[in-house]
Amino acid sequence: MKKLTLANKSIVVVGMGLTGLSCVRFLLTKGAKVIAMDSRSELTLSLDVPLLLGEFDTNKLSLADLIVLSPGVDLNTPAIQQAIESGVRVIGDIELFAQFNTCPVIAITGSNGKSTVTHLVTEMCKSAGKKVLMGGNIGVPALDLLGQSADVIVLELSSFQLETTYSLMPLVATVLNITADHLDRHGDLARYQQIKLSVYKNCEFIVCNRDDDLCYPVNKNASMSYGLSQSNSGFSWDNDNTCILLDGKIFLDSKRCLLVGAHNMLNIQAAAALAKVFGIDDASIRQGAQQFGGLPHRCQTVSMFNNVRWINDSKATNVGATLAAINGLASHINGKLILIAGGEGKGADFSVMAECLTQSVGLLITLGKDGDKIARLHSNNVKVQTIEEAVLVAAKHSRAGDIVMLSPACASLDMFVSYQQRGDCFAQAVQALAA
Repeated sequence: MKKLTLANKSIVVVGMGLTGLSCVRFLLTKGAKVIAMDSRSELTLSLDVPLLLGEFDTNKLSLADLIVLSPGVDLNTPAIQQAIESGVRVIGDIELFAQFNTCPVIAITGSNGKSTVTHLVTEMCKSAGKKVLMGGNIGVPALDLLGQSADVIVLELSSFQLETTYSLMPLVATVLNITADHLDRHGDLARYQQIKLSVYKNCEFIVCNRDDDLCYPVNKNASMSYGLSQSNSGFSWDNDNTCILLDGKIFLDSKRCLLVGAHNMLNIQAAAALAKVFGIDDASIRQGAQQFGGLPHRCQTVSMFNNVRWINDSKATNVGATLAAINGLASHINGKLILIAGGEGKGADFSVMAECLTQSVGLLITLGKDGDKIARLHSNNVKVQTIEEAVLVAAKHSRAGDIVMLSPACASLDMFVSYQQRGDCFAQAVQALAA
């Protein structure tokens, strides 16, 4: 489906978040007849288009020439499915972007680490003097990047976005990892994997995580690989000397990097591989890796109160992210690890955490809707009602050299507006200890 004709077409944009609004603005510039829909009962829209609130209007959807679905709206929603059965095509913002983009794209997806790798690649490109734009599932909606002058666009892509994308042609792409996530929406791991791997469909160069079988492209060869396993080809990890290797030779000493943890060494490798395949020189890749200090709410040290490291990893909204954080910190823990976890589990199987929690966590503090399910996995657990209570319990049981980490393995919406708010509450509670 190339070069959509949008002028005078009746197009319904469903979901009026940042992405939906960007779609409305873009479609209006193309002369489309746009109707906006949102499930909320109250909403003020500054754009001059009809706005339908509440239950989705099945008749309007089924009569549309095209539906543009925001990533936050489930494709399986009955009204959307009925429109599909009526022959209406449903796409998302990334498909719209793909139809009109002419700039090289570096595409990044995966269950965990997407935002960190996206920022790392961007920094590496900037270090080489490239004009780079970044967006997609992070920061700026992809459509808002169109028309801007750039050497490359770096896109973070979610499974929700890829589910309605068919024509994206990245110059280089990677699937960082695949762990059970969003199964409440996608149904099962196989379907989730299929959606993630679709980023490779029209890709010119593939960069692959050789340690995750679920990330391997189907019937395609990778241009470069990365992983924590040993390899004489691509990027790898020398655990004894704590160095990143390229083709078996030292490429970057991790001691020169601001990021810490094995999972971040893997993130640096992935970014370096993407940047190198794109054509960024080695010196610029190293410079970008060394200068990037990490993102808020992603294994971010927020305090060293009483010589205890307090880490905000609120972005760990699934089991895989929390396991990666725990394993990544293993070599940095001089005392014990106190973990704060729990929230909305999204149908995840927490049992896969049992061994890691038993071996690496000294005290488990749980809260939220599915906190009890996680608590059952550790004999030394404390159940609390709030983040503030969790911090007080952690402070009581921690000693110099310990690490206290909020890494929930769950979404935040059972208790908070967002994972950012959850992380901010944690950081504020930690700061209050010293007050």
